[in-house]
Amino acid sequence: MHNAPAMARFMLVKKYGNRRLYDTESSRYITLEELTGKIQGGAEVRVVDAKTNRDLTQETLTQIIIESRGADALFPAPLLHQLIRLGDDALAEFLGRYVQGALELYLQARKSTQAVMPFNPLLALNPFLGQGGGFGNWLGGQQQPQHQAPPPPRDPAPSDVELLRRELDELKASLQKRKK
Repeated sequence: MHNAPAMARFMLVKKYGNRRLYDTESSRYITLEELTGKIQGGAEVRVVDAKTNRDLTQETLTQIIIESRGADALFPAPLLHQLIRLGDDALAEFLGRYVQGALELYLQARKSTQAVMPFNPLLALNPFLGQGGGFGNWLGGQQQPQHQAPPPPRDPAPSDVELLRRELDELKASLQKRKK
C-alpha cells in the first residue's frame, strides 16, 4: 500500500485548448505520462483550463486512469452503454458507491493477507517469496541473511483467531472463484 508522503507537493497545471498541459512550477509543457509520474511521486495536482480557469482536475485524473491503466479493458461496450443510459445522477451514485466499496474490500483483504504472511509455514520453502529469497538463492547465488518473522502472540484471544480463519477462508474462496 502506498502511503502518502508526510508533506505532499502541490502542483498547478494549466490545460490549453490544444490539450497540452503546462506545469506552472517548472514553466514547461508536460505530457500526461509525466503528470502521472509526479502524482505517483506524491504530488497533489490541480488542473485548470488556461482560458476560463475552470477546474479540470477530476476530468484529467479520470483520463489518466482510463488511458494509462488499461481501464478500457475493464469496461466492455455493453456496460458502458448501460452506464450512459443511467443518467448523470444515477451514474455518479452507482460508480461512487461501487468503486469506494470495492476499494475498501480490496484494502481489507490486502491488510488481512499481510497480517497472516509472517505465519505462513510455506514462506521459508518458497525461494520466490519473502525477504532474502529470490533467484539468487534458487540458482545457488550468494546467500542473503534471512529476516525471521516475529513470533506469534503468546495467547491470542479466540475471537481473533476465529476472525483470521474466517478472513482466510473468504480469501481462499475469492481466489478459487477467480481461477474458474
